[in-house]
Amino acid sequence: MVKRLLIQFLKLLLFWILVFDFQRIMFSIHNWGKFSEVSIGEWLGAFYHSLHLDLATAGGLTILPLLFLCLYGITNQKWVKVSFYTLLFLEAVLVALVHSGEVNAYGEWNHKLTSRVFMHLGNPDEVVRTADYSMTIWYIVYAALELIFAWKLMRWFFRFEPVESTQKWYVRTPVMLLCYAVTGAISFILVRGGFQQIPININSAIYTNHPVSNDLSINSLYYFGKSYLLYNRSEIDEFMPKIDPAKARMLTEKLMDYPRQHDQLFLTNKRPNVVFIVLEGWAAEAIGTLSETKGATPNFDKLAGEGVLFTKVYGTSSTSEIGNSSIFSGFPGVPEVSISMQPEKHRKLRSLNQDLEDWGYGSGYMFSGDLKYGNIGGYFLDHGFDVVKDEKDFPSDLPRGKLNFYDADLYKFLLKEINASKQPFMQCAFTGSTHSPYDQPKTKGQNFTGNEADFMNSVVYADQALGRFMENCKKQPWFNNTLFVLVADHGHSTPSVEVPHNTAFYRIPLLFWGNVIKPEFRGRRMDVVGSQADIPATLLYQMGGNPEAYPWSKDLMNPKVPQFALHTIIRGYGWVTPRGNMTYQMQLKFFGEENFPEEVKQQEYENCYAFLTEVYRYYKEL
Repeated sequence: MVKRLLIQFLKLLLFWILVFDFQRIMFSIHNWGKFSEVSIGEWLGAFYHSLHLDLATAGGLTILPLLFLCLYGITNQKWVKVSFYTLLFLEAVLVALVHSGEVNAYGEWNHKLTSRVFMHLGNPDEVVRTADYSMTIWYIVYAALELIFAWKLMRWFFRFEPVESTQKWYVRTPVMLLCYAVTGAISFILVRGGFQQIPININSAIYTNHPVSNDLSINSLYYFGKSYLLYNRSEIDEFMPKIDPAKARMLTEKLMDYPRQHDQLFLTNKRPNVVFIVLEGWAAEAIGTLSETKGATPNFDKLAGEGVLFTKVYGTSSTSEIGNSSIFSGFPGVPEVSISMQPEKHRKLRSLNQDLEDWGYGSGYMFSGDLKYGNIGGYFLDHGFDVVKDEKDFPSDLPRGKLNFYDADLYKFLLKEINASKQPFMQCAFTGSTHSPYDQPKTKGQNFTGNEADFMNSVVYADQALGRFMENCKKQPWFNNTLFVLVADHGHSTPSVEVPHNTAFYRIPLLFWGNVIKPEFRGRRMDVVGSQADIPATLLYQMGGNPEAYPWSKDLMNPKVPQFALHTIIRGYGWVTPRGNMTYQMQLKFFGEENFPEEVKQQEYENCYAFLTEVYRYYKEL
């Protein structure tokens, strides 16, 4: 009895895997023209790389049918069998409807079916007028084919035979309930993707820099469900500040209107190698040269005295995936939105590696933890990074923390990766030892106590690892023609600023460093107010590029650049200018901080509201 249930459970999982793979075949046939640059091997790879996400989806779909399988182990009544078939078929209908819609929409949208469909369903006359007859016919055909396949497979896999047992029903009942608890727990583990700290997400199915192959690999129902949750969370219109759209556009255009040409060029040549170090959670208030907190960052402080340091740059949010998309795509933060989790939107943004690629640069990104968090890995693959590596690419026998391998080892592998790169290159590393649980190796100088002591002591370790890395870089033949860009992904609580309602919580370091910095610019401290989103325009202008593909990014080296920074807080936003700052929680209608002088307060409010609503409008239209 128990053995039969376990076999049926495995059959349920296999049933869904086969249904999903049949759908991939249907998708490929209908959209085969989009696979012109995809090899057969890569196409087949989608069926392998999809397994984790397929199993997660299958785990969720098995939970209710399993209940009826367990009930059938207690009673042989016909209604149990009918209920099982009915429920499983209804799930198959849902899966087929979602996927058939995706097959048809992909030709026009070039991305998987998302919550965007709800906007169209809200206007059914639009759907009727824009969908030609062939789309309707193909939708019905694919839905019918997938349902026929599912029905045939269902009838073949699940043949209910009478349960023959000498045990009484009151004995079988607790046994079956225990079996359901165990198999249900296994299903939940599958939904989560395992026991690892970060649950599974769409990144686990992304394996190439061809978006169509990744879209084939990503489970359609999982993606649609995730999109629906994001849709519910990111529809924040009712909480957005109220401002006339025409006025919002006018004020935003005025904010971004400044003469682009200037002579503040700090590079000795326009085509250096570029190395990005994205520093996990390095808050400005933790760094000696940027705050009153001394002793944690002597190596960074030394580098700051030799490069171009921006002292009033703010993280666009408080999470890593948003910080990364801002750094490389120049996109500001939007409350409750992680654009890296929405490939159908973030693929329409430009990324720095794409500009550098036009000049012959190779590109790589490395993290010693799990890049499926926030779909960071998927974001970089979708944007054409040549190499994207995370913890799976590190030797498994290395000592490591709970979340990731240590910064010292990350830098060793980064150096190895750079040395194997053809010049010019853009190589990027994302550190992790300053993230909780702060289980980095102990080292000298970790003498902080009191509030945020664990974080501060982790910064001590991370700073030492950074210093050793830079010393090793100086010995390499490519060093003299390399620009290093050091920037944090977001802020963090520090002994002086603990709460994320304060603007200072979001202030982060941004440093350009290397022998390619002209001598007259070394040690320069730039007190201009800006954000991570301003990095693309700033860097590209120094390299002689065109920043127009980054409409929200400002050139912070420009003496006439408008000074402001928009950032998000939990369910809210913040605004910083040389005249003051504020943070506002939209749902609670609460100012966490506000210190603009009365005579400019209304103007600053309107500028903030205008810029935020225009960024949000841009996001929704992507």
